[in-house]
Amino acid sequence: MRLGKILGIFAIVVLLGLFIVGGCAYSGYSRVISMDENVNGQWAEVENQLQRRYELIPNLVGTVKGLTDQESKIFLGVAEARKAYFSAGNRAEKIEAAGGVERALSRLLVLRETYPELRSNEAFLKLQDSVEGTENRLAVARKRYNDAVRALNTYIRGPLGRLWAGFAGVDQAKYFEISEAAKEAPKVDFTDKGGEGSGG
Repeated sequence: MRLGKILGIFAIVVLLGLFIVGGCAYSGYSRVISMDENVNGQWAEVENQLQRRYELIPNLVGTVKGLTDQESKIFLGVAEARKAYFSAGNRAEKIEAAGGVERALSRLLVLRETYPELRSNEAFLKLQDSVEGTENRLAVARKRYNDAVRALNTYIRGPLGRLWAGFAGVDQAKYFEISEAAKEAPKVDFTDKGGEGSGG
């Protein structure tokens, strides 16, 4: 009788332990899945803003081309940067291509300093406002995405987080960082064949 009681208590302790361990495992697994989904959701918002940016670029280029037909190198750079984004195969490549678009777009917008007629062109000014509004929304979306990436990556770097991430097949995510070249205001000099300075 006494042995049966001990075995019963032991069975309860084992079941309780299994329940606790299982609960922790489920909680950790669910947490890493939730964080990964949050990263994906925030990235989708970044892509929405990038898509809006890329839809505005052809109109902007067309307007600028109509007033400044000799800056073919800049127009080609914008077209190639935009194409690189749409041909990117994964998120990391898209992030890298987006940086190239930012640099090319900055060079395009800086033409307003060289061509006074752009500063007084209503279509250009409206498009410039739309691009700037999109860039502001993109900056907010990028920050939210990077915050989600930071939370996921921090969790995964812990020993238990690494374990649950391994079970869930979740890897660390890539930050959407702006390159130093894209942060700097571009300098464009049309006085020689060097054409467009890359920024300084």
